[in-house]
Amino acid sequence: MDAERNGGAASETFDVLVVGAGPTGMACAIEAQRAGFRVALVDKGCLCNSLFHYPSHMTFFTTPELLEIGDIPFPSPNQKPNRNEALEYYRKVAEHYALDIRQYQNVERVSGSDGGFHVFTRDRFEREHTWRTRKLIVATGYYDLPNYLDIPGEDLPKVLHYYNDPHPYFDLDVVIIGGKNSAAIAALELWRHGARVTIVHRGASMHRHVKYWILPDIENRIKNGEITAHFESRVTRIDPDAVTISTPRGEQRIPNDAVFAMTGYHPDFDFLESLGVRIEGQDHCPACDRQTLESNVPGIYLAGVIIAGFRTHEIFIENGRFHGRQIADDLKQKLPAPAMLESSAD
Repeated sequence: MDAERNGGAASETFDVLVVGAGPTGMACAIEAQRAGFRVALVDKGCLCNSLFHYPSHMTFFTTPELLEIGDIPFPSPNQKPNRNEALEYYRKVAEHYALDIRQYQNVERVSGSDGGFHVFTRDRFEREHTWRTRKLIVATGYYDLPNYLDIPGEDLPKVLHYYNDPHPYFDLDVVIIGGKNSAAIAALELWRHGARVTIVHRGASMHRHVKYWILPDIENRIKNGEITAHFESRVTRIDPDAVTISTPRGEQRIPNDAVFAMTGYHPDFDFLESLGVRIEGQDHCPACDRQTLESNVPGIYLAGVIIAGFRTHEIFIENGRFHGRQIADDLKQKLPAPAMLESSAD
């Protein structure tokens, strides 16, 4: 196993392979491991890669116990834990269960069928790896694929779809595109750290689902003129030193140094379709049995937010963490005995 971790294209065989090592993927691995199966996780980034890329000072909107997986308590002195606490917690859970996590392995394709899948990955050193598995669980989330605006200038280096830290934007003109929680939080933090902030949102006001303790803050900053807001408006062009906005009062061009396009994210539908998973309806929901979470492709299970398609607001860690138990219950019916491990030399 250590030789495989360190490189080479040798193959290993597992009962269950989980694609995605976030909280939901970890919960799936834990439940399958508890059922007696040999399990591994692969992720194109680090453990809990999406959480790692959240804003460095982010606070969750939920309480610690709702983030727990594997029946391990989440100790926190805060009513709402922060990103760093969550990362520490999930590292400890991974250690407790000795989860076999293969980090920095990007899944390029999958072949085979139920009982005999081959998963082909490429690591950060461009080395190819092959993993053999009887069952496959896809828990890849959605945070890696932003919803693009498709406007001129969106590919400029000053345009970001992820907000991390306000310090680099001190004394700069920053445009925030969007009107939901992430946009409101970014706008407030940037303003409080010395940026000149303008919000551009297609809605008539900040979104009604902005958290109740954040909404009055952002509304008061806008009312007081401390943050400029253009509602019922959209950005139509981004240039190195300016942004063009279409507003109810006509087109405006304003000075600009940085743009945060907080326009949401979506699951990797192309990857799901490459597996043979059928995407259905205008919400692009992948076809799967809602009880077992097995997709229309026998042996391939879906877990976490990806099962909701574009309705990413329906599933979070709080409810996605239970998907592992649903899948494990079905695995115990369909894989009554763990596989005899094959030699990688076979």
